[in-house]
Amino acid sequence: MKCPRCTLSHIRKNGRQRGKQNYMCVDCKRQFIESYDRKGYTEDIKSECLEMYVNDSGFRAIERVKKVHHTTVINWVKQLGSTLPDTPYRSEIPEVTEVDELETFVGFKKNKIWLWTVVNHSVAGIIAWVLGDRSSETFKHLWMMIKCWQSYFYVTDGYPVYPCFISNKDHIVSKTYMTRVEGENSRLRHYLARLHRKTFCYSKTEQMLKYSIRLVIHYLHYGSVALRALCARKFEAIA
Repeated sequence: MKCPRCTLSHIRKNGRQRGKQNYMCVDCKRQFIESYDRKGYTEDIKSECLEMYVNDSGFRAIERVKKVHHTTVINWVKQLGSTLPDTPYRSEIPEVTEVDELETFVGFKKNKIWLWTVVNHSVAGIIAWVLGDRSSETFKHLWMMIKCWQSYFYVTDGYPVYPCFISNKDHIVSKTYMTRVEGENSRLRHYLARLHRKTFCYSKTEQMLKYSIRLVIHYLHYGSVALRALCARKFEAIA
C-alpha cells in the first residue's frame, strides 16, 4: 500500500474510521483509508428525476418524492441541457412550415418572454425555436434558420411581424392550418411545469428556460432523457 499523496509505502495503522481501518503516512502525515465508497446517485435515480421533470413535475415535487435535493436536480438539468442541441437532427425538409409564439415569463410575470416555435406541417415535433421578445428582431434570427428550407408555404397567424419577412405568395395567414404548431406548444405547456399558465413553478433565468426546453424537446422526440451525454461530460471533467 502506498500513500496517495507522496506515493511512499512507509505507512502504519491509525485507528478506525466509520468501521474502516484508517492509515497514516509516516513521512507526510497524510491519513487515508484503503478504499472509499463511491458517492453520488445511481444513473437510475438521475434518469427517474429527469423524467419526472419533463413529465410535469417541479424541482421541489421531485425532491419530495425521490428524496433528492432540488438543487441537485437543477444541476443535472443544467449539465444535460448544456450538452443537448436545440432540437434533434431531422433530415426531412418541410414543404409546409408552421410558425407560432408561446408566451411565458422569467423572474416575474411582467418580465414576459416569447418562445417562437417552428414545426413541419406533416411531421410531429418542433424543428426550430428561439427565445426573445415579440419584435421583428427576434423573428429575424428564426427566419435566418428556416428561410433556407424554401418551403412552399409558411403558415402563421395574423401577427404583423411575419409579412415583413415572408413574401405574400409563400405566406398563409390562417389559424385553421396551424393545428400542428399549436398542438406542439400545448404539449410543451403540458410536459414542462414552468410553462403552465397557472403554476408555482417558473423560470428564474432565461438560460435555465433554454436548458429545460432542449430537454423536453429531446424527451418528446426520443422518449427518454439523454443521460449518456451527462455521463460523458462527467467523465471528461474527471479526466
